[in-house]
Amino acid sequence: MSFPPVLILASTSPRRKALLEQIGVRHVVCPVAIDETPCPNEIASVYVQRMAADKAKAAHMPELMHVPVLAADTAVILDGNILGKPRDYDEACTMLQALSGCKHLVMTAIMLRAQDWQRQALSCTEITFNRLTSKEIEAYCRTDEPYDKAGGYGIQGMAAAFVSSISGSYSGVVGLPLFETAQLLTRAGVRWGLAT
Repeated sequence: MSFPPVLILASTSPRRKALLEQIGVRHVVCPVAIDETPCPNEIASVYVQRMAADKAKAAHMPELMHVPVLAADTAVILDGNILGKPRDYDEACTMLQALSGCKHLVMTAIMLRAQDWQRQALSCTEITFNRLTSKEIEAYCRTDEPYDKAGGYGIQGMAAAFVSSISGSYSGVVGLPLFETAQLLTRAGVRWGLAT
């Protein structure tokens, strides 16, 4: 017997989908397309929260109008600058060279919208990269990993070997902070794996 979804995920990210499945949330994916350009002088925390809110608003499934919508946005921040998804090999290499041997922040904002209720949460995690060699950077950028990820790397993939320390939420760096997500789901009365 199949059960109806309890949540709409406003994302096509396979990583966010897998994280929701990890905590037992029945959901359906709703692709959204929004302009992800930061506003002039927009700080990172405001940017990711605005993106998550815009994605939640853009999700539209008429047959599931009563089902809450979850959206998220992740940004990598180095020295106050937002690093988006690299457009090509050269940009990916440049991003990793900048992150090499440095600390940076990963922020993920989530927005949960129900018919008469909406809440946001923000996860901030500090990551320290080991100093990377040119060969490591070039080899990594020849893989498929950097190109659909903020900052040009995926901590759940081969780039895990670059991370010398992490302080905060691992799942938040992957793209969906599960602690904050579970808290919002519980507050909204949305059932998930361990919720009673």
